[in-house]
Amino acid sequence: MTTKIQSYLSEEINSITQLGGYENLNYLIKTNTSKYILKTYLYNEDTYDLLTEENRILTHLQNFKDTETPHPIKFNNNETLLIININNEQRICRLLSYIEGQFLGETKINSEELLSSLGKTIATLNNNLKNFKSYFYKSRKWEWNIENLYLNKKYLDDIDKVENKRVATYFIDQFDANVIPKAEELRKSIIHNDINEWNVLIKDNNISGIIDFGDVTYSFTINELAIAIIYATYNNETYLTNALSIIKSYHEVKPLTNIEIDCLYYIIAARLVISVCNSAHARKTNPENDHAFISEEKAWKMLHYLVATNPIYFSNTIKETLGFKIKTLPNIEQVKEKRHQHLAKILSVSYKKPIYVEKAAFQYMYDAYGNTFLDAYNNIPHVGHSHPKVVKAGQEQISKLNTNTRYLYEILNIYAEKLLSKFPPSLSKVFFVTSGSEANDLAIRMAKKHTGHSNVMVVEHGYHGHTQADIDISDYKFNNPKGQGQKDYVIKTEIPDTYRGRFTKNDGTAGKQYAEIAINDINSSPNKIAAFIAEPIVGCGGQIPLAKGYLKPVYEAIRAQGGICISDEVQTGFGRLGDHFWGYEAENVIPDMVVIGKPIGNGHPMAAVICTDEIADSFNTGVEFFTSFGGNPVSCAIGLAVLEVIEEENLQENARIIGNYYKEEFALLQKNFPCIGDIRGSGLFLGFDIIKDNTTEADTELAHHIKNELRERNILISTDGPADNVLKTKPPLIFTKKDVDIVIQNTKIILENHYNEK
Repeated sequence: MTTKIQSYLSEEINSITQLGGYENLNYLIKTNTSKYILKTYLYNEDTYDLLTEENRILTHLQNFKDTETPHPIKFNNNETLLIININNEQRICRLLSYIEGQFLGETKINSEELLSSLGKTIATLNNNLKNFKSYFYKSRKWEWNIENLYLNKKYLDDIDKVENKRVATYFIDQFDANVIPKAEELRKSIIHNDINEWNVLIKDNNISGIIDFGDVTYSFTINELAIAIIYATYNNETYLTNALSIIKSYHEVKPLTNIEIDCLYYIIAARLVISVCNSAHARKTNPENDHAFISEEKAWKMLHYLVATNPIYFSNTIKETLGFKIKTLPNIEQVKEKRHQHLAKILSVSYKKPIYVEKAAFQYMYDAYGNTFLDAYNNIPHVGHSHPKVVKAGQEQISKLNTNTRYLYEILNIYAEKLLSKFPPSLSKVFFVTSGSEANDLAIRMAKKHTGHSNVMVVEHGYHGHTQADIDISDYKFNNPKGQGQKDYVIKTEIPDTYRGRFTKNDGTAGKQYAEIAINDINSSPNKIAAFIAEPIVGCGGQIPLAKGYLKPVYEAIRAQGGICISDEVQTGFGRLGDHFWGYEAENVIPDMVVIGKPIGNGHPMAAVICTDEIADSFNTGVEFFTSFGGNPVSCAIGLAVLEVIEEENLQENARIIGNYYKEEFALLQKNFPCIGDIRGSGLFLGFDIIKDNTTEADTELAHHIKNELRERNILISTDGPADNVLKTKPPLIFTKKDVDIVIQNTKIILENHYNEK
């Protein structure tokens, strides 16, 4: 090759050294008097046109002396592009001037002076290019142009880790929702499009040159700043702090607009997504190309940082730095006051200082003031807030069809079959409704119709919903001092609690003893029992698991006198318990009915009753069953997506692993803090009993203190139980060990402070 290139140069080549490159081969050429960069590309017409246009840009930039950029060197045939044969390949060759300087990537990019210089340099470059016209770049559809982020969707399946794939997909959706609608208001121009640490040169702690214009495109001007921020900050974890230095100096040269600042968070994320998608694809198609993976790990780290950062905080911090006026929001008390103008105060809120939420993503909730909260509390967004697959399923279906079950549509059959596949064959019929309360109401109605009996047996402290029929069978409600009292047809049996109950040996012994009490209650009933209903873990009882060996003999006794057995899985179902998909499986029993809700739709209002053919047949003889919204196409599409996500992301197993880790870490706290009593539950449905030191006496005040102090530290859990002293945590199933560590570390600090103040 050296001989061929030499024939086109007037100067004699002393040495030629190959350099790194992503798609093309680059060389450093040294002569007696000069250095040049030789770049070679596989020949095709599109590449030739692209290089011709790039040379136009480089020639244009020679009119500006503020920052050095390469300029095209003519070969001795007076052309700037050569087409020659190298190693039996036809290649395009071009020669560029060599710019002296140290690469930005060879230094620590954390000095205010250097970051400010970078901001001013790229702003100046954007000003120098703002009037450059190029039809070629305007018409080019290219996946590295952030505006064309959608072109990278085809690479999402190449991403190996499910937790990464969902984050990348989420940010593509967020870009579509938050940037594309504002596209007409965002300034556009020709931009360099790849201001990374290996394309920027420095001298004396200032930017001296910019090289490699191979990624030039026509797009949003703000993209230039976004890309520079990524590569200048991703080696440090003080992303935003360092970004502010770049943004401030950029703004001094090329003032930003409000809309550009509001979009910057999403544009940064979009560029990172393009990078990781292309890296994932390259790993499968060209695994030897190490250049394609240089920044991948850093890009993922930054994406996870962004998803844990409230976009309002991100944009407001920039605006405050630049002196923009921040939108004034009402304070929490004003928000509460407005709420009470229209809604009754009986509609309660969580925490002494409620949260004024704006958005949510996965295990995070964002409030309107810019704070991010780690959600270790909400069990309804089962697979994570705003999970992109679930969101997409709902959006696509509602754009096609949403009607009721009096019409025939395939998604109802598909979802019903998929859902029933999660149950044993005997549970073969499903009735769709819109809430767990409605489902339990329907279940009791069906039980009474099937058995001809009217009595219902319930467990102490149980809760089954807010309809009148549900309240009547919920000891948590009817036994409240403000409740309506126990109805004559309701039989309440003792909760099989092995922590505070009278039997505590949870090896099956206590379960049998509690079952004997329940069986005695059954036999003592003057009327036959239509149904026995129980949660596998009694949530409002303080996350109390039913004692081992309890359900089987109780189920046998209920069935022996003609009743049916109902498992209320509204809170415990869909793999939350880790070891089992449904809670009843832990007791090695099969109910006659299962009631499901809450996580079934990841926040979309839906629920269901699952039952045997015999029960469904009995119900068929009664008045027609119909619900306007139960089983509608949108609900079915969303429910199907939730089931698919649980399987694809192996979330039941994640619940098991993270739940066990959670309990282990809390057990370590328990050794140092005698206020922690029982640690119970399964998977990611856990309760931590807060007690007076070394007793079993509930410490409600301390439990509330911990809950509210965690809230002040932007961590959400809640309390429950008859004394409201049990810390309950039931986060989205995507919770991680890192998330658990945050909860544990902050709880430890709160308890240390508590004991120090005693």
